[in-house]
Amino acid sequence: MEVHQLRYFCAVAHHGTFTRASEAEHVAQPSLSQQILKLEAELGARLFDRLPRSAKLTVFGKAFLPKAERILRELDEAKTELRDMSRNEKGEVIVGIIPTIAAYLLPRLLSDFTLRHPLVTIKIVEDITAALMQRLHEGTIDMAVVALPIAGSELASVELFEERFYAVIPEKHRLAARASISLADLDREPFLLLKDGHCFRDGLIAACQKAKMSPSVVFESGQFATILAMVASGMGVSAVPAMAVQPQPGCKFIPISDKHSTRTVGIVTSRHHYQSRAQRLLMKQMREACGERKRDNG
Repeated sequence: MEVHQLRYFCAVAHHGTFTRASEAEHVAQPSLSQQILKLEAELGARLFDRLPRSAKLTVFGKAFLPKAERILRELDEAKTELRDMSRNEKGEVIVGIIPTIAAYLLPRLLSDFTLRHPLVTIKIVEDITAALMQRLHEGTIDMAVVALPIAGSELASVELFEERFYAVIPEKHRLAARASISLADLDREPFLLLKDGHCFRDGLIAACQKAKMSPSVVFESGQFATILAMVASGMGVSAVPAMAVQPQPGCKFIPISDKHSTRTVGIVTSRHHYQSRAQRLLMKQMREACGERKRDNG
């Protein structure tokens, strides 16, 4: 059994056809197919059902896939560890991040990091928390920037900063002159919220429950930009984290005074995966940049 056979097998499993897998691996399809046949012969089991336009994993293929992926991941980690021993800053870091943080935290931070470490490549995966945690377990991302806490003894987390929630109301709303607002003040107001699956929504709902109020949800979206546009048009009220507070025509941002109307943002990593020098450098810069953010806000 050879490493490239495992790589080709995983490529076919992920792409669903031998043609797309050969294109992704930059190898001729007949050569890729021959290597898969050799792998099947060595294992003594057929890994794929060859259909006219696709390749489906057999029961043996489904059982073998996570093991092949783990072998490839461990080989990559071994290479990275050896490279780190030579203090080489080259490498790639794949960062997962939730949408309610990505657009506000990443641009300046990644720009500064690239200037300091030009040989390190950063790739971003933007998704909801549950999907990022699954990717972290699978080893397809190196770290996740999410709202804490995250459960799981196999996970490690580092706090970056805490931020307050802000109410977003139309400029001509009856509460627009307030210096702060309680969630109770927004009871019975038409609420515009992020869709299920977004952890900011979960955090806001939890804060509302502690304030003994239940938001009357009239509209849901996957984007803050859409929600803010709806608030500006007078369709209702909403809430955003402090990092999303920025000039928006027609909207007024007012801090929410309730004790639990905050979230903690942090980095989550897997205790089972090797942390490369490039990953450690990025985490260090994120902590430093967010430490400056805390001082500026404090």
